[in-house]
Amino acid sequence: MAVLFERLRDGAGTAWHEYVRHPFVEAVADGTLSRPAFRNFLVQDYLFLIQYARAYALLAYKLEELPDIQAALETAKALIETEMPLHVAYCAGWGISEPEMRAAPPSLEMVAYTRYVIEVGFTGDALDLLAALAPCIAGYAEIGAWAAAKAGPANPYKDWIDTYTGEEYLKSVGASLAMIDRVGAVCGAEARWPRLQAIFTQATKLEAAFWNTGWELQA
Repeated sequence: MAVLFERLRDGAGTAWHEYVRHPFVEAVADGTLSRPAFRNFLVQDYLFLIQYARAYALLAYKLEELPDIQAALETAKALIETEMPLHVAYCAGWGISEPEMRAAPPSLEMVAYTRYVIEVGFTGDALDLLAALAPCIAGYAEIGAWAAAKAGPANPYKDWIDTYTGEEYLKSVGASLAMIDRVGAVCGAEARWPRLQAIFTQATKLEAAFWNTGWELQA
């Protein structure tokens, strides 16, 4: 049971709802999101994945226990060797090439979010960084479950939604949230709760803002 994550999620209050029920997410779930909006999000998500892999590599450095170090490195490796090729292949179906994505200018939202997470990692310890990383991996699982229940078979974004309901993804979510509990027990999460909550909530707000990289083209 992901005790620390659930407390952090509850403590984020309306910020969490604004993230997991952002208008972009709702439009994906009901299939009304415009193709240009989704394509722009996919490009920025590619750039995001590069920085997310860097954050997990940094997490490996910050961790103390060998199994946790190994798990963080495996996540970084999976992001680079599995997740990104899958993303590139999916984007090709939307007419977006990898060279096009690599050459795209990063959005302000993408830069703000990823730089915040990496700064937390550099200035804090492993538990701080885990709190900053948690909204992404756990939030997408929650969004995927909700959107999958709402999306019809003709939804153009169904394949993307289904990515976050798959067994492998949910397994990675469970492993990440279990790590937060383990590291929190060692690093005294209770005594530093206000800081952890502030990090988690700020990362949640930045994650919500990241949806705007697509939503800004919806209007």
